Amino acid sequence: MTRKIIIAVPRGRIIKACKKILNKTTFAPDPLLFDEKTRKLTFKSKNPNINYIKVRAFDVCTFVAFGAAHIGIAGDDIVQEYDYSEVYAPLNLNIGHCRLSIAAPINLLKNEDPSSWSNIRVATKYPNLTKRFFADKGVQVDPIKLNGSMELAPSLSMCRRIVDLVSTGKTLKENGLKEVETIIEVQSKLIINRTAYKTKIKIIESLINEISKIVS
Repeated sequence: MTRKIIIAVPRGRIIKACKKILNKTTFAPDPLLFDEKTRKLTFKSKNPNINYIKVRAFDVCTFVAFGAAHIGIAGDDIVQEYDYSEVYAPLNLNIGHCRLSIAAPINLLKNEDPSSWSNIRVATKYPNLTKRFFADKGVQVDPIKLNGSMELAPSLSMCRRIVDLVSTGKTLKENGLKEVETIIEVQSKLIINRTAYKTKIKIIESLINEISKIVS
């Protein structure tokens, strides 16, 4: 029996945007997938050969990289942070737009030029991206890995700089922080497990093409 195609969908801020895309496909998921109250993690679809799983946004890449899911929806921030060789990202979905930025306290920036930074500590959910970005500038970074509430770190003297996702910048402003520089512009992508793509190329290509027509 051929194993079903598994598509990993992220919980959280882009779930409504995912719903708008996936519900237009011939493999639209069980509506329960989009129910915030459900504790279920696996879901059927209109296509008997395709199932869905719902996981943490930061875990989608890992599920796909290790073959637990064949296809996923993940932000470019996560794709680049993990940089799995087994993950192929062929399609921009034009949803989940934001940016990954460096920010620092406004008072610090009044007295310090960011171009003078040489050895710094940074709170972030993205230690790999942060180190790579600053390494290109010749800046040594000691990242502090946090999974949330990054904006608290400077006010509590953990560090004086953060790297985090920014959409409107309102949260930064309310916490006395200011954007210094954008590391990457972010949007969500359709990602594919490379081995699955080679072995199930016909069905996976058809899924990619169908989604591509919806988002174009």
